[in-house]
Amino acid sequence: MHISEGVLSAPVLITGAAFACAGIVAGLKHINNDNLVACGVLSAAFFTGSLIHVPIGFANAHLILNGLLGVMLGWAAFPAIFAALLLQAVLFQYGGLTTLGVNTFTMGTAAVVSWYIFRWLYMLWPTRRGLALAAFCGGFLGVCMASLLTALALAFTNEGFRAAAGALFLAHLPVMVIEGLITSFTVVVIARVKPQLLAIPVRLGRMQGYTA
Repeated sequence: MHISEGVLSAPVLITGAAFACAGIVAGLKHINNDNLVACGVLSAAFFTGSLIHVPIGFANAHLILNGLLGVMLGWAAFPAIFAALLLQAVLFQYGGLTTLGVNTFTMGTAAVVSWYIFRWLYMLWPTRRGLALAAFCGGFLGVCMASLLTALALAFTNEGFRAAAGALFLAHLPVMVIEGLITSFTVVVIARVKPQLLAIPVRLGRMQGYTA
């Protein structure tokens, strides 16, 4: 999912960096004393997620967890993802500094969209099962949209990358399901233990609207 140095064209790099900066600025406005620790912990989880590889045929893919960050943090996921990607680029050469903006944009935008989808679905079905389903969709869509945006970045750079872009998306289909399950389990547990950590209000136990 990390686009390496020397792959993308200058217009794509500049556009991605500009949108990433806008997302980071917007995300910083949503970080406060209540979610600062959660941002750090989830950023660390995102950082280590790329070290867990999932075999897929003759290749492999790694966990991304941007959907989980989006569901948990909302817009604050943008700077959390940026910090993790910066450390990955500097320490492990995952991605690169010139592609940092594009990688941040693809994963951060997907995270924010996941949050909106999660919030909308939970509002439609404000029950325990609804929360689990909404979180699954958030985790699934986080990887799905990040794959699509990454594929578009490759396709806009060179027509020859279109086949690789399609392969990239297909290779991450199992990861989408896995991350959907991880996000669903994590959100349900956190909603039971400390629901204030979530970016939207949820109610558990015997409270009305949370009996299913």
